[in-house]
Amino acid sequence: MNLQGKRALVTGASRGIGLATTRALLAAGARIAVNGRTPGSVAAAIASLGGGERLAAAPGDISTVAGCETVVGAALGALGGLDILVNNAGIFGIAAIADSSEALWDAMMNVNVKGTYFCSRAALPALKASRGTIVNVASEAGLIGAPGMTAYCASKGAVVNLTRAMALELAPNVRVNCVCPGTIDTDMIRAGIAFDGAGVVTELQKAKDFYPMKRIGTPDEVAAAIVYLASPDAGFVTGVALPIDGGATAGR
Repeated sequence: MNLQGKRALVTGASRGIGLATTRALLAAGARIAVNGRTPGSVAAAIASLGGGERLAAAPGDISTVAGCETVVGAALGALGGLDILVNNAGIFGIAAIADSSEALWDAMMNVNVKGTYFCSRAALPALKASRGTIVNVASEAGLIGAPGMTAYCASKGAVVNLTRAMALELAPNVRVNCVCPGTIDTDMIRAGIAFDGAGVVTELQKAKDFYPMKRIGTPDEVAAAIVYLASPDAGFVTGVALPIDGGATAGR
């Protein structure tokens, strides 16, 4: 997939799926604005990717409208336009309904949904001008329910249907798709998966056993799908929610 000269913004690019996506876009020839919450996290990510003139810093908190506009503005200023927006920034949390706080709910919705929506809105004039594309990062939890993750499921379900609605509204000028990863081996998952006290190793094995493929995914596998959806090879693909989940949502 050749993205030579394409200009991309990846939110939440300082680690995990976002960092892997930035690496994959870079390998395909794109220029990328790298977003993370802090200048320090962005600088560390850029350094880990080898630096260079095809990487630009666009730090900022996308949980607010002002933050989204600042991040997109920094990307446009550095790149001179935008062809690809990857709305990857997200947070994960586990809590029973009875234990879920308003703060947890607000955080999930602000980062996972509002950030996706308002980064897209801020980038829309540039994406329309370039006939560009948006790839949102949802989750298998946006396609199926999971106990103890109601707020997270609600936020990622919103991203899935937001993707469909945006694809219809913005066609034919801007394509909009999303990926729906299952459990991916990232530091965020490792930090959150031991919620029941059984330990990370035990919980990871339970996760592997859940999937028909009998393993969990890698950030590079998700990144490859994102690059495909962002590329001209997917030129007739819009409104898709692509599971990358080892068969979890295929049925039982």
